[in-house]
Amino acid sequence: MQQQIGETPRLAADHLTVSRGDRVLFSDLSFQVEPGRVLLVEGRNGSGKTTLLRTLVGLRFPDEGEVTWCGTPVTEGALAGDLAWIGHLPGVKGDLTVHENLQMALSLGVSTGLSLEEAVDRLGLTECEDRLVKHLSAGQRRRVALARLLLVQARLWVLDEPYTSLDREAVGFVESLITEHAASGGIVIMTAHQDVRLAGVELQRIDLSA
Repeated sequence: MQQQIGETPRLAADHLTVSRGDRVLFSDLSFQVEPGRVLLVEGRNGSGKTTLLRTLVGLRFPDEGEVTWCGTPVTEGALAGDLAWIGHLPGVKGDLTVHENLQMALSLGVSTGLSLEEAVDRLGLTECEDRLVKHLSAGQRRRVALARLLLVQARLWVLDEPYTSLDREAVGFVESLITEHAASGGIVIMTAHQDVRLAGVELQRIDLSA
């Protein structure tokens, strides 16, 4: 169910408990993220960061508790048309070119108005636009995935390690995208192994190791 224009987007987790096998990753976890905020999920390896992100977008069910978007459970399709999800893996098609991957992404959502050529140029992919993605470097594949943020409208960005395989220049570019999205009233939930520097943005943090 896509939210109606004028509704205030808000993602809320209510008393979440999630286990892996016989191990409880986190329990009784509650929080909400308001428009214009960036939530950084922190914790040591194996603490459940990716699992929490997957639970927030409805890719897995919690053992207890509920996640809602604008008051509607995400398991009922509340995020349809509102979510940009970039997982730890790039999630791009290796047997398609850069251009074909981006065309496919654009066909599945509402355009931001930026052209494919502009997105490719901004992410430094012009020279490999017609190459199969499987022949690109890990950093280039990550840039192809991130190009979806430029092309497709979404009020909620959930980004699992978005800086993986990127050089410092590319990291700076992604940080600017996140900052701009928050400034426009969007919501970002992310994990990162390195320092997150977002000018003018006060990070909301959850540490799953605590």
